[in-house]
Amino acid sequence: MSRALAVFHGRFGRATVYQLNRPFNMHAHREGHLIFHVGGTPARIDVCEDRWLLTESSIVAINPWEPHNFVPTDMDSGAIFFVLYVNPEWFAPDAMRAQGLRFGRTCFQRTAALDRHIRRTAALVCGAPSLSGLDCELRQLIDGCYDESWQADEPAQEARAASVTDFRVRKSIKLMSEGLGAELELDLIAKESGLSRPHFYRLFRTQTGVTPHLYLNTLMMEQALDSLVATEAPIADIGFDLGFSSQSGFTRFFAANVGMAPTEYRRAAKVLRP
Repeated sequence: MSRALAVFHGRFGRATVYQLNRPFNMHAHREGHLIFHVGGTPARIDVCEDRWLLTESSIVAINPWEPHNFVPTDMDSGAIFFVLYVNPEWFAPDAMRAQGLRFGRTCFQRTAALDRHIRRTAALVCGAPSLSGLDCELRQLIDGCYDESWQADEPAQEARAASVTDFRVRKSIKLMSEGLGAELELDLIAKESGLSRPHFYRLFRTQTGVTPHLYLNTLMMEQALDSLVATEAPIADIGFDLGFSSQSGFTRFFAANVGMAPTEYRRAAKVLRP
């Protein structure tokens, strides 16, 4: 069964070590995403329209808002993965810095130096580090992966602008945030934004790179993670606040996007504070 071995939330984003043996739904994050295999069988990572094999000799890097999912190659034993969710504002607080957090390639090889750094940082995460020690290690590791992703030995991906320029899409995102919940009707959001349903879905995906439904799921997952870690509210109440009529419905939604039940995630999660 999939379980969290260590989860830390901080200014940098999230640092996690998971034992995973179940597939995820296609989903996205506001953060950048680095996935490292540290033990067991390889896994398949689907990013946008491409498929990559993640092994102990490779790294998968996912840009903010790129749709992706995870499929283990062995559903019985699974494997252990060190996963980073990188806050773009922490990575590049200067908005003028090369579009912030945009990796050059989705999949690239682990150098010997990166491999040592990955294993050392994963061990720190599992060993309940102090914020100052982990923050420094993460900065060095993320910078190293970022630089390696832009090495010219393979064609770099063209960077995609992440800004939303159409005022109707901006309005729809504001409406989603204000009325966040599983029962939110996207057709009504389209109407209130002044768009027909087909035009809304087409324009939203052009502007953001994801569908309205996936974007809404991402906002809901962010709220669920914050509530699980920052509050002691019962899981059923967290689900009800997000529009789920039962705790089981919320648990299915959470597990499909995170790979484990919310109770398991809360058990392992800690907040690193300065």
